[in-house]
Amino acid sequence: MKQRHESGTPERLRLSALVSGSVQGVGYRAFVRRLALDAGLCGYAENLDDGRVEVVAEGERGELEALLHQLRRGPAHAEVRAVDVTWGEASGLEGFHTF
Repeated sequence: MKQRHESGTPERLRLSALVSGSVQGVGYRAFVRRLALDAGLCGYAENLDDGRVEVVAEGERGELEALLHQLRRGPAHAEVRAVDVTWGEASGLEGFHTF
C-alpha cells in the first residue's frame, strides 16, 4: 500500500546512496540513469574522487526501493561491495542527470 499525503497524492521521498566497489568506468552511471528514467525518478548519479558513485533519486517509495535493489546488483561489469543509504524528503529535483 502506498503512503499518501493528506492531499491523496503518493508521498515523494529522496534516496541518497553511496555505492562502493568497482563502479567507475563500467557503465554504472548510465545503468542507473536508464533505470531511473524508466521508473520516472528524478535526480543524478555522479562519480566521486574516492572511486564511489553517489546516486540521489526522488520519487515514490516503491520505485526507489526497486532502484535500490538494482543499485546493489549493478550492471554486468560492476562489482558492488557496499551501498550506504539515507532516506529523506524530496526537494523537487527534475530530470535525471549523470556527472
